[in-house]
Order: sequence, then structure tokens, then C-alpha cells
Amino acid sequence: MNPRIAPYGSWKSAITSELIVTEAVGLAQPKVDGPDRYWIEMRPSEGGRNVIVRCDSDGRQTDVTPPGFNARTRVHEYGGGDYAVQQGTVFFSNFADQRLYRQAPGSQPEPLTPEWGKESSPGQEPACYWRYADPVVDARRQRLLCIREDHSNRGHEAINTIVSLRFDGSDGAGQVLVSGNDFYSSPRVSPDGSRLAWLTWNHPNMPWDGSEVWVGDIESDGAIVNQQLVAGGIAESIFQPEWSPDGVLYFVSDRSGWWNIYCQGVDGRTELVHAREANFGAPQWVFGMSTYAFASATQIVCAYAELGIWRLATIDTGDRSFKPIATPYTDISFLRAAGELVTFRGGSPTETASIVDFNLLSGETTVLRRSKNIDLDPGYLSIPKPIEFPTEGGLTAHAYFYPPLNPDYAAPPGERPPLLVKSHGGPTSAAVTTLSLSLQYWTSRGIAVLDVNYGGSTGYGREYRRRLDGKWGIVDVDDCANGALFLVGEGKVDGERLMIDGGSAGGYTTLCALTFRDLFKAGASFFGVGDAEALAKETHKFESRYLDGLIGPYPERRDLYVERSPINFTDRLSCPVIFFQGLEDKVVPPNQAETMVEALRLKKVPVAYVAFPGEQHGFRRAENIRRSLDGELYFYSRVFGFELAEQLEPVEIENL
Repeated sequence: MNPRIAPYGSWKSAITSELIVTEAVGLAQPKVDGPDRYWIEMRPSEGGRNVIVRCDSDGRQTDVTPPGFNARTRVHEYGGGDYAVQQGTVFFSNFADQRLYRQAPGSQPEPLTPEWGKESSPGQEPACYWRYADPVVDARRQRLLCIREDHSNRGHEAINTIVSLRFDGSDGAGQVLVSGNDFYSSPRVSPDGSRLAWLTWNHPNMPWDGSEVWVGDIESDGAIVNQQLVAGGIAESIFQPEWSPDGVLYFVSDRSGWWNIYCQGVDGRTELVHAREANFGAPQWVFGMSTYAFASATQIVCAYAELGIWRLATIDTGDRSFKPIATPYTDISFLRAAGELVTFRGGSPTETASIVDFNLLSGETTVLRRSKNIDLDPGYLSIPKPIEFPTEGGLTAHAYFYPPLNPDYAAPPGERPPLLVKSHGGPTSAAVTTLSLSLQYWTSRGIAVLDVNYGGSTGYGREYRRRLDGKWGIVDVDDCANGALFLVGEGKVDGERLMIDGGSAGGYTTLCALTFRDLFKAGASFFGVGDAEALAKETHKFESRYLDGLIGPYPERRDLYVERSPINFTDRLSCPVIFFQGLEDKVVPPNQAETMVEALRLKKVPVAYVAFPGEQHGFRRAENIRRSLDGELYFYSRVFGFELAEQLEPVEIENL
């Protein structure tokens, strides 16, 4: 059957927003407990609730978290490290009240920490003074060790510590074990229960800029004594401390320019386990991340990234030999191991994110849970093509190019497709190659996509990551623009129909590109930063000094914040923009979007604003995910004048 001729953007696609959100879940934090596997499912169909799921050795899957509970912490606002499990008993942080709960098999959750927030005013969220994350079980002392974030001293910065909580709840809000620094994460108890390792860092560093791994002895009364620095500093990033089964401390460091695995030798000195120009770590935006695990005392199973592509390997702890393992996955995270069985979250250009078991002996892969079960002809899936392109300063930048693809359609002769440039968040994050139906939503309608790993992205070494130091709003914008120009020069896209979108930090890059460049003709900001100065003054503790490194110290370099804030230069912004914003966003408050919208409204520039009550930083509810996808497509169709193949709910566009 010959394909139907229709303009790019007007192709009818089976990849609808309804398909994308129906029976779709987010997957994270797999854990191993004896023969059982656990993980967290974020369910848009349940209002974005996080549910802990148990999978037994026979493959039977059951919900652990009962209705009315949401296993999600708010520590650092981004959370992660939401639960721990031991012999079937689950410990988790509940989102609504931020209390820690203990849930024995077959029982309802019982709180371990005190209740707070009853004095909150009607209509306001509870004053959750104490928040908990990253719990680890200290079985020898029948307690949890975890990170506590204390918000009880209103008007002052939250206090982060490592605390202990007894299983019987007798510790109240927790007994402080380690304190004094701005941030802590990753408490890890040695196999014999005698020592504790942890990560820590201080303002203005983020953990991927400079952090430290410490160890201490655990006294008979549970106190931590003889605390000693093992590795790290203000210019060395440490990631994921882990004890081997025979009690050797391992961790990941980027001291060589790459996140490689190290261990603490018998003499206390740091030893490199395997040298490779690859990343065995990742930016610690959330708690509970894991890129390696021990199959045994002599074998490490690890994930590593080369040029942004993740792979699997083993390392012999004795002779340090390194053996790559072939798998069908190009994105691997949250790796755990128990003997020959390795569990991780994996994805590829043709496979949505999934919880996977991989057998080291047989090489067999078993998918336990897919984030989305789809029945699509692979012919409809655009496969990402890694590209390198020249950018400012004679440097090279990276991206994934997705050409438009739909076997049922072809474009009129001579027409080139519109291009949607995607700017990822972070900005210290990365575009990955896992199948995203939200991305294929565009390509299957005839719109090309360029997913940019601009300078500052992770996956290409510390030097590439640090290109953004002091240059946020410049390097990232240059790379997004130069990536688009590269494709225009190659004749692959229409230079008059270039669009850009991004969320959070990617929204800032988007707004800077639309304001300070004349290249893009339209864009969409998802909870994006329009006012860098306001972000420096208003945001939460974890990121409150992040901009010191990305732009400059504030207020000493207020001039840089002013000149790099799109909100101050709306006179330069003359192309249509649509804004999507959660009204309970504490990371980028709604007033940032609303101020930009009002400025464009007064300037008579086409603008649309779609606000979502109840949403925070990132959309979790199915109806809002649908609305934002369809709304962005509708907006571009009106701006560029192409007919849609389906009827979408209109978005009010002012000044069009």
C-alpha cells in the first residue's frame, strides 16, 4: 500500500496522548529481598501515587502500598530513596505527612515518626517539619538509619542530618548520629554492622561538583565515632558508597575526569578498581541511585556510560579484569544484584523503561514490569541517531536526532519537516535513548526531534559536564541552536519551522533561546525558569546555591543574573510561546511563568498559559500529561498553520 501524501505535522498517528498515559507507570528503585523483587510504580491514573510493588519468585506481583498511602519523600524536593525492605517488612516515607511507616507482611502501615501539621490553615498543605529519605536497615540494632530534613525552624534553612529510628518508634523524630554539614546521603552499614559509610557535601557545591565519602565506627549504643574522611573534596565528586560482602568499602569518584570505581585498600589508601574513559556514576539528583552492585565478594556488576550510551559489565575484585556484557539495553539504572541475578531498570530505542532481571550465568533477560505495554509496529518508531556537531569555541556537542517516521505517510516533494529541539532538565542531566512515546508522538506526526546533550550534560566526562560552569544560559543555548543549524545545513529540517521546548532548567534554556536568539520560531516552557535572580532567592535548600556555579555567586554577581534572565528582556522576545505550569511547584514557583505571560500579553506576542492545580515540579497526573502534549501540538499547528489529523482540545492563544 502506497503511503498517503500529507504535509509534515498533519500525519495521523496511533501514538495518541490517551495511549501514552493509559496503563502507563513510572518505574524506579528496584530492590532485592531474598527471592523477592520490589520496585516503585508512579501511576498517573491514580493521581501520580507511588506504589511499592512486590514480585515473588514465581513472578506474581502484588501491591504493597495500600490505597491512601503514597510512598514518596520530599527531601531535597526531588525525593528518591523512598523505601527500604527487609525480610518482607517495608519501611517507607508517606508523601502527604512525610512520616516514616513500617509495614509488616500482610499488615497495614504503622507510623514510626511523630505526626505534625495539624495546625496548618485550611487549604494549605501540612507543615511537614521532619522529612525522611534514603533509609537503610541496621538489623543488628533493630533500627533504620536515614537522612532527615528538619524544617521546624521556620524562616531558616532546613537542617539535614543522618538519624536512627528504632523499629518500635521509641526514637520519636530520630536520634541524630551525624550532623554539621549542609547535606548527607547514602548511609551504608557494613556487613558485620560495625561501621557506617555516608556521603556529604556543603554549599555551594552540588554532589556532582564536590562531595566526600566518610566512615565511622558504630558504638554498642549505636553512636557513630571515629569519623574519618576517605575520599572526595570540593573539586571531586563521590557517588554511591557500597560495602562488599567481605567488608571492603567501594565508591565512585570522578578524580580522573571520569566517574570510575575505587575502593579503600587495607592501608586506608584509595585504589582505582578499573580505569576507563566512561562514567560509572551519574548526577545524584535523587536518593537511592545505584550503578553497581556485588554479585559476590569477588564480582562487581556495573553499568557504565560511553558517549551517553549505557552498557553492562562485570569487574573481578581480585585481578580487576573487566568484562563487558551484551544486553539489548542502552539505558541502565538502579542496578541491584543477588548472586547470579541482576535487577535493574533498563530501556532501549525500541523498549520502554522496564524492571529487568538478567542472569549472569545464562545471559537470559526477563522483563518483570514494563512502564508501558505497547502493541505497535516497530515501523512507526523513529530510532535515534547519535550526532556530533560543531559548536562555539571550536568544540563539539552531542545530540540524538529522530527523523519523522510514519509508514502510512509521506510528505509532498521538496518539503522539509519542522524540527522540535528538546532541552533536557538539570541542567546536569542527559538525554537518553529509552523509547519515549511522548517523543514518538511528534515523529509519528511528521515532526523531527533533536534531543540535545548540550555542554554541561552527563555521560561525556567531567570536562564536558563543566562546560556549563559560569555559562548557564549561554553554552546550553549555543549548543541547542547549533544543533538545529547543523540539521538545517544538512538539509534534513525546515529552517523556518524550528521549535524548542524544555522543562525546569530545560525550560530556562528554552526561554533564553527564544529571547536571546532569532533562530527559533516558537517554543514551549514547562515549569521553566524565566527569572534566574528569583530562582536564586526563592528556591529550596538543595538548589539554593546551585546557581553560584552555573552563573556566579549571588548577590555579588547580580549583574549576571539580570542579564541572563529572559524576564528582563521580553522586548527581545517576538515569537509565540506556550507555558505549562504546576500551581504547587516549590522548585520553580508559578509566578515565574505568570510574569513572563503577562509581559508577552502586553507586548501583543502570541502566548498561551496552561496551569495545573495540584501539580508540583513535573506533571504526574494522567489528564495533565495528556493536556500538555496535545496542547503543545495544537499551539504549533495554529502558529505554523498546518492541519491536524485529529481534533484536539483547543488552547486559548492570546494575540494570535
